[in-house]
Amino acid sequence: MSKKSKVVAIVVSAGSGRRMGTDKTFLRLLDKPLIAWPLSVLQNCEPVDEIVLVLHGNKIEKGREMVNKYEFTKVKTICPGGGLRQDSVKNGLSQIKGCEWVIIHDGARPYLTEKLVLDGLDAAGQTGAAVAAVTVKDTIKQCNDGELVQKTLERKNLRSIQTPQVFRFDIIKKAYITVNEEVTDDSSLVEKAGFKVKLYPGDHNNIKITTPEDIALAEFIAKNR
Repeated sequence: MSKKSKVVAIVVSAGSGRRMGTDKTFLRLLDKPLIAWPLSVLQNCEPVDEIVLVLHGNKIEKGREMVNKYEFTKVKTICPGGGLRQDSVKNGLSQIKGCEWVIIHDGARPYLTEKLVLDGLDAAGQTGAAVAAVTVKDTIKQCNDGELVQKTLERKNLRSIQTPQVFRFDIIKKAYITVNEEVTDDSSLVEKAGFKVKLYPGDHNNIKITTPEDIALAEFIAKNR
């Protein structure tokens, strides 16, 4: 990646929080809102030029207040999300111009680190697309609809995918234009569009806050960081 390449981060936090029971974007994690944790890292990460924040439509004003309070000067745009996560990312992509690299991160993953961002940019420089991933600790079994085991998958070849996910802008843009399938992460669209995706080491502390139990774990991690 050229040092002059423009890098834009999209932070997505536009879900309904159904499994949490509430919108988790502004839940307090120790001393600040959940969404402020990854934004702080991106704000202080030198290669990142701009941030696009994607929020639920009724949280945009609250988002602006938070951005001003914490002086997240790299947040140039706050836009509404869509019905699906990929719709929210697509809305975020539509706000970007003149960019070479895009970092996409889930706002519900508070423990983003500068190393994850830098390693992602480095890995994406090799293939045009890179995804943070960690080894799977549990044995994974594939089953049928009746919950009968069909086979046990080889754990050494399995990875749990995280964000950040880093893409050359033209690649992720083309994937969102050409692939019309529902997916759970952006790299799946890129794969379906015919591009190669490189995995790079993630972080087991880079958890996604999905249920109330995750908050307790997140607080434990925060106190030990």
